[in-house]
Amino acid sequence: MIIDDSNTIRRTAEALLKKAGYEVHTATDGFEAMSIIADTEPDIVFVDIMMPRLDGYQTCQLIKNNRKFKDTPVVMLSSKDGLFDRARGRIAGSQEHINKPFTQEELIDVIAKYVNKAA
Repeated sequence: MIIDDSNTIRRTAEALLKKAGYEVHTATDGFEAMSIIADTEPDIVFVDIMMPRLDGYQTCQLIKNNRKFKDTPVVMLSSKDGLFDRARGRIAGSQEHINKPFTQEELIDVIAKYVNKAA
C-alpha cells in the first residue's frame, strides 16, 4: 500500500513494486487509505509524512491503533530526514523511514525485511 498526495510518487512507487511482482494499492491521503486498508489488508504500508487532512504520523497511528492492523509494518516516506522526524515516526508506530527520492531496491529491501511472503 502506497499513501502519498503526490501523484508522481504514488505512480513511481507503484510502477517499481509492480515491476518486482508485487500487488500494489494506492491512496492519496490517510482518509482514503483507511477504507482501502480495511478492504485489502496490505502486508506493508508506505506512507508520506506531509499530506493534507491526515498527515503520515496520524495515519500511522490510526493503522497501529486498529487491532486488526497493529502488526502491519508501516514505513514513513519523506523528503525530511531529520532525527526529530525519524523519532516522531517511531513514536507513531512506524518501523522504518525511507527518504525521497527512493529506489526500487530500497522499497524491496524494506518489504523483504518485514514481510515474510512475497505478494
